[in-house]
Amino acid sequence: MSEPVDNVLYDVLADWYHLLTAPEEAREEAALVLRLLRGAVEGPLDTLLELGCGGGNLASHLHGTLRLTLTDLSEPMLRQSRKLNPASEHVRGDMRTLRLGRAFDAVLVHDAVQYMTSADDLRAAVETAFAHVRPGGAAVFVPDAVRETWTPSTENGGHDGDGRALRYLEWTFDPDPDDTTFVTDFAIMVRLDDGTTRVVHDRHVEGLFPEATWLGLLRDAGFDTEAVTDEWGRELFIARRPGEPGTAGQEEVG
Repeated sequence: MSEPVDNVLYDVLADWYHLLTAPEEAREEAALVLRLLRGAVEGPLDTLLELGCGGGNLASHLHGTLRLTLTDLSEPMLRQSRKLNPASEHVRGDMRTLRLGRAFDAVLVHDAVQYMTSADDLRAAVETAFAHVRPGGAAVFVPDAVRETWTPSTENGGHDGDGRALRYLEWTFDPDPDDTTFVTDFAIMVRLDDGTTRVVHDRHVEGLFPEATWLGLLRDAGFDTEAVTDEWGRELFIARRPGEPGTAGQEEVG
């Protein structure tokens, strides 16, 4: 019988995270993000702030090109990212409230934005991104889905490691289509070489918003915004902060 444990992925099993999702699986997505930013940022593209970096998988394909500041709410996940990205700055913080007092050429908000489960949460995350983008810079938001394109799904995967292995089943469904959330249940099995096996269940409540909500909140924050569909069918948001190009990344902000 499975054992219910809170914060499995980002706390209890953080040291196993790269067996659930391997860094090399993020290579194509990192290339897409870099391409979008190069097309959106006016002036230099040297510095990037990621809000919700998780285990640092995407960042591991960007750190040779950009100077990265990587943030996450989970300290155990930041430890995993530091292993992949030792030369990058890491800061623990909540994307709704973080204020570093610096501006960057670009901000990336990947799928951690799914944990914004209300419009107020999402607004706060958008305002954090705007506060850290220099004039002429840009942010890219990469939610897993918007309300119009979301569908229930079942996925499985995992990897073998050194002396251990992990497999998972991911089941995504929406118990109430009239609210702004959906549910993802994970059944995660971890196994050591001695045959010791543990099965845990982890439930994630995630946010889901229509495209109009996304565009409205981004524009209210001050971004010039467009929605684009990527090669995997997801709707992404490219948000440019108006202003003169050429202001240096990581300048002080009032």
